Amino acid sequence: MTARTRKSAPSDDAQLARRRIAELRETIRHHDYLYYVLDRPEISDAEYDRLFQELRGLEERFPELITPDSPTQRVAGQPRPGFSEIEHTARMLSLESSAEEDAVRRFDARLRSALADGAVAYVVEPKLDGVSLELVYEDGSLAWAATRGDGRVGEDVTANVRTIGSVPLKLRTGARAIPPRLSLRGEAIMLIGEFERLNARLTQEDKPVFANPRNAAAGSLRQLDPSVTAERPLTFYAYEIMTIEGAAPAEQWDTLGALRDWGFKVSRHARRAGSIDEAIEIHHELERERDDLEYEVDGVVMKVDDLAARDSLGVTAHHPRWAFAYKFEPRREVSEILDIVVQVGRTGKLTPVAMLRPVDVGGVTVSRASLHNREEIERKDIRVGDKARIQRAGDVIPQVVERVAEPGKKRKRAFKMPARCPSCGGPVVSHGPLDFCTNGLACPAQLKARIQHFASRDALDIHGLGERTVEQLLASGLVESVADLFRLEETDLLQLEGFAELSAKNLIDAIQRAKQVTLDRFLFALGIPEIGSQTARDLAQHFGNLDAFLAASREELEAVPGVGPKVAEAVSDFLASPATRKTIAELRKQGVELSEPEVAGDGQFAGLTFVFTGALASITRGEAEEIVHSLGGRTSSSISKKTDYVVVGSDPGSKYERAKQLDVKTLSEEEFLKLVAKRTR
Repeated sequence: MTARTRKSAPSDDAQLARRRIAELRETIRHHDYLYYVLDRPEISDAEYDRLFQELRGLEERFPELITPDSPTQRVAGQPRPGFSEIEHTARMLSLESSAEEDAVRRFDARLRSALADGAVAYVVEPKLDGVSLELVYEDGSLAWAATRGDGRVGEDVTANVRTIGSVPLKLRTGARAIPPRLSLRGEAIMLIGEFERLNARLTQEDKPVFANPRNAAAGSLRQLDPSVTAERPLTFYAYEIMTIEGAAPAEQWDTLGALRDWGFKVSRHARRAGSIDEAIEIHHELERERDDLEYEVDGVVMKVDDLAARDSLGVTAHHPRWAFAYKFEPRREVSEILDIVVQVGRTGKLTPVAMLRPVDVGGVTVSRASLHNREEIERKDIRVGDKARIQRAGDVIPQVVERVAEPGKKRKRAFKMPARCPSCGGPVVSHGPLDFCTNGLACPAQLKARIQHFASRDALDIHGLGERTVEQLLASGLVESVADLFRLEETDLLQLEGFAELSAKNLIDAIQRAKQVTLDRFLFALGIPEIGSQTARDLAQHFGNLDAFLAASREELEAVPGVGPKVAEAVSDFLASPATRKTIAELRKQGVELSEPEVAGDGQFAGLTFVFTGALASITRGEAEEIVHSLGGRTSSSISKKTDYVVVGSDPGSKYERAKQLDVKTLSEEEFLKLVAKRTR
């Protein structure tokens, strides 16, 4: 053999390996598609393993030929320190929903009145109960994946999603061209059979089991070690294109077809409907079949099929106007009430909770259910030892529907709410059917929820301070009050699981930004009983600064528009608490600075109160209320003689009748918009 021949041999080997690797990858992707997406394998497991091991062996010999979309790269190796955040390519909105057929028909009527031809065709898809994800593909390869998060920003779970067999690492080529960039939405779920097998294995290993398939999917997807996710039997169903470069489908039905062609699993239960009557019938059919389905569903999603019509309908701040979730009726079972305990919420509200003999309700083991309040217990006459009918509202939240009579059985004493807070021992006061702990921010049971509320979007809007982080801060002792948030440093957060330098810095920066806040948002953030964002705005505009508010008497509070005796009493009691005063003082000491709420448009609606009732066609109720607020006016959910205008949409209900009784001026949607235009000239 010549020296020249010896030098060229490695290059020849690499070229042969490159071609064989390409063949193996294409073959393995084909069999992955048949197995994970079509459930129609054509080769044995042993033959598949042989192909996979050949590919792995070649890549080990020629590591420079490994690419991120290779089938061998599904299972990542090392655990990560935490999840980073990633901004979605488009907002991932929630859905307007109801279990009432009338609400569905009103939705259809709004669409028909908004669209020029007045006709609407739908695609009806099962509402899968899993974890919503965005997947982004660049030049046909999976670039990244993220959870929904707050709809704008989610957690980067790319490494974990890569381990899901039904997620193509590279889009399939075929009749449809692969777009240069594609963003899609879908649901990661655990099939019922896989869920049962997983729990059986966890039981054998003496590990905690999951309560339901959705929890199992969420828990599996959020593992910091992708190899753990790889061991969990997750399945991904695609159902929506969020953004696309190049030619896009014109219909939702074609969108599902395109997703199938590109290699995604799409629900076999999706169907087209030419009218709302047909869509409702599909809902009823699927509800009858729900116990025989391979996955958990809690309803159907009705989507306008025509994508151009969707664009014209648009979206609100919270949900698309072109889709509606028609929920199934909740499942119901009978169980025994073993005890009634009282929980303390964010505002100090005491909520009685029934502790149940565990019962399976629609595939979920339920052991506790809310009893709401004192009057609800009295109305339903619920006592310890009774049998009761249990349902999962929206197939999620367990509720006690009614007591099941047991003739001849001697019942226990009627339940009474405690006179002292079960968490801190503070006094309990009653406001109508509700009971409250008066110890405010000094009550430990309120602290976790208070901090979450304090950081929420309508309050101080501390992005990144979610439930899990709050739990970690409390468990570590780093935070014992809301004021402690402003004492945190990056080094404190680095002690907590899931935090790296960037995520710690981002949270501290968000906390520091929150020190500059308007008075109305600050008052809302304090979590004062009976005070929502609108009343907080009213109080801020009336008193102008925090000191004047803190010094207000009950009578002065009642003088504020929208504040009656009940609200004034709740505010007065809250402010009288030494713990509340101490917390406010600490917040000021930590540098929280308050400014007056901004009133745009020179306050053309100043002093005016609006109530909205019925469905609006051109804007959402939330958008209409924001217009009023931006012009210095206020909105209310109830009508009184102090109401200036009631804006009436379609199907207005009792508020319209109440307005006529009180002789309050009513406006149509068109008249309201003309009034806005007139006031803003």
